[in-house]
Amino acid sequence: MRALRFNAPFDVTCVEADEPVVRDSRDAIIDVAATCVCGSDLWAFRGENERKPGSLTGHECVGEVVQVGADVRDIRVGDFVVVPFLASCGSCVLCRAGQLQSCVVAAEAGVFSTQAAQAQRVRAPFADGSLVVVPGGRPAEALLPHLLALSDVMGTGYHAAVSARVQPGDTVAVVGDGAVGLCGVVASTMLGAKRIIMLSRHVDRQNIARAFGATDIVSERGDEATASVRELTHGLGADAVLECVGTAQSMSTAFDIARPGATIGFVGLPHDVDVPVGRMFRHNIGLAGGVAPTRKYTPQLVAAVLSGSITPGDVFDLKLSLEELPQGYVEMNERRAIKAWATP
Repeated sequence: MRALRFNAPFDVTCVEADEPVVRDSRDAIIDVAATCVCGSDLWAFRGENERKPGSLTGHECVGEVVQVGADVRDIRVGDFVVVPFLASCGSCVLCRAGQLQSCVVAAEAGVFSTQAAQAQRVRAPFADGSLVVVPGGRPAEALLPHLLALSDVMGTGYHAAVSARVQPGDTVAVVGDGAVGLCGVVASTMLGAKRIIMLSRHVDRQNIARAFGATDIVSERGDEATASVRELTHGLGADAVLECVGTAQSMSTAFDIARPGATIGFVGLPHDVDVPVGRMFRHNIGLAGGVAPTRKYTPQLVAAVLSGSITPGDVFDLKLSLEELPQGYVEMNERRAIKAWATP
């Protein structure tokens, strides 16, 4: 089969690779209908996170189940499924508590996430606990990008909003105009936010944010962005803040624009971030979030996509063939594309 391989920083290629096989009786094999590049993939692409040379890439996909292990009970051959990036058994004490990102069984097996999803086929561990069946079988092609977004970015944006405790009528600020931040706008709208302030310097992303429900755009950065948000909020700051980047500057901005008593929902992969504990203590500002247990949210998000009430796949602005998808890394890294995807 064809699959993308990480060779070295700034070097991802499409190669011939071995077909995935059932390694564990709880596995499923998926014929991939759509896959994509994640913003988190770019950290290794740039050499800022370590990745093993020669490893296959990707953790987001949707597709049809073509094989299941002997102990898979709820997933059947022929099911069309969303493959959340996390692997979780669904039944251990932490999974039952909603902390799927820390699944005890997956941890014991040394499995964190679905791997090698930028390919024609992928092995999905813990199929019963991880996969989400799309009712009605394979959907119309037009729905593929919207369902694909549920494998990571939409669920992660939703986790940011839930962690920030967005409530009906709230004013929400979103830091980060990548796919996750844009999906955070969708999530805030779903949760009833009255006002959504999007921090974005890029017109194309601003337009998507507005279409998703953003009411205000702040194009400045740093102190100027803080001043603009505070002006919009009568000097108080936002009721809830979604931090969807993971840099020191983005986290600093998130705290600067949070009103006393607010909670910051952070889902950006942290890099060199210091948390201002003194400010948190003085103003009762909370910080919650982390790795998103997207499987927990996927069923309701599938229903919302199928009903047409959300269209998170609008974050995909570059469609390529699988062979061309390495160029998607380049386009996203140079911010010429928001999110690249392919239909193998």
